[in-house]
Amino acid sequence: MKTDELIENLSETLEPVPRHWVLRQLLEGVGAGALVSFLILWVSMGFRPDLATAIHTSAYWMKFFYTLALALLGFWATERLARPSSKAGWAFLGIALVIFALTVLSGMQLMHAPAAARMPMIMGHSSRVCPWLIIGLSVPIFAGTFWSLQKLAPTRTVLAGTVAGFASGALGAWIYAFRCDETTAPFLLIFFTLGMAVVGLAGGLVARRVLRW
Repeated sequence: MKTDELIENLSETLEPVPRHWVLRQLLEGVGAGALVSFLILWVSMGFRPDLATAIHTSAYWMKFFYTLALALLGFWATERLARPSSKAGWAFLGIALVIFALTVLSGMQLMHAPAAARMPMIMGHSSRVCPWLIIGLSVPIFAGTFWSLQKLAPTRTVLAGTVAGFASGALGAWIYAFRCDETTAPFLLIFFTLGMAVVGLAGGLVARRVLRW
């Protein structure tokens, strides 16, 4: 059989992929993982005791929207990269702008704080455990996301895995925000972002094996 005939025969059985199929595949894995992470937080640590009061403060919503924005942008980029030869430039720009905005806010807070208060603002009281808790809560989301990615067709596998890991870390950080009582932008910028970045790095490493064609 000639090559042209083979291609024609194969193409006769092709069917169009349903609209939003890639997004639905991702939502299945991410949603299941996020549910497990919420249950782990609830059972092992619980929500912060003063949550009802904290939701009336700007510090709480800063943490809430920073992590949620990075998670949504990260999974948008993941959804784009899960397709052959797709680009995610706008999502990457959004991630950069969100991090830049918090960097500016952190600089302003430190600039207006007394010198003696700057290091406590950066380190908080949970810097030793915060990134690890974010990483731990991200594991179920990470697993669900890669379960979905294995059914899709990313061509730049390491990049897709890194972004998927970062997005999983951001969603894990959003869940952890229901427990964390830190209130300063510098702490959030350094230690929350560190936890997300570590999960992103793990995603790139795992993708080399899990997402191989």
